[in-house]
Amino acid sequence: MTTLFISDLHLDASRPDITRLFVDFVRGEAIHAKALYILGDLFEAWIGDDVEDETAAQVADALAELHAHRVPCFYIHGNRDFLLGDAYARRARMTLLPDPSVVEIEGERVLLMHGDTLCVDDVAYQGFRIQSRTADWQSTFLQRPVTERQAFAAQARAESRRYTRSVDEAITDVNTGAVLDAIRTHEVRRVIHGHTHRPAMHRLSSGELPCERIVLGDWYQQTSALRIECRKLTLSIGKQELVSTLSPQHSNIQSP
Repeated sequence: MTTLFISDLHLDASRPDITRLFVDFVRGEAIHAKALYILGDLFEAWIGDDVEDETAAQVADALAELHAHRVPCFYIHGNRDFLLGDAYARRARMTLLPDPSVVEIEGERVLLMHGDTLCVDDVAYQGFRIQSRTADWQSTFLQRPVTERQAFAAQARAESRRYTRSVDEAITDVNTGAVLDAIRTHEVRRVIHGHTHRPAMHRLSSGELPCERIVLGDWYQQTSALRIECRKLTLSIGKQELVSTLSPQHSNIQSP
């Protein structure tokens, strides 16, 4: 059975077509999978479990159906939906995982992350990330009226777009040293993450042993998913596919 990995769908009421694609994906392919891992930014913004939202309700219903078919769904927070809490996770029957997490996939330890913590050259973002992950910041934010939270989220999205356009692309990408540090710290040979919207399979080397970094694609223009089955990894990016194997020392990345 296939293990599925997705991230960066950025679901929002303004893009109902993408929400429909996700629901179809869950009720179609995912229902026959071994497990589904969502590595953050499922939603474009999340301002609290107490805010009613039709898109969130559709997603929760679809994921609850997945659970009813005995397919577990695991979730790692993204930088857009880090406030998604236990109440919504229970409603959607998702299991929240810490970022990072090491899981065993077909006998191999694999490191799963959203990916934003690897972008250490983006000093401005990392400063905000540290601040916004504190209990005090989150408690204060969630106590604000919904209208204030909505305004904050809209301003944050606009500022993020402006900032991304104004800085060098290298700053908003991962730092290779940070990737290798994470691989060594968690004693793995493969890391899977999203966040950067730059889907690829990257060969790396930690000492004498080869490693691999797999970047999931976003769902802005096309669907993207990583499928692992029978020790074969297939990363789909729209109609394109990249292929690798579970044993890094025998890694054979191909682009048909």
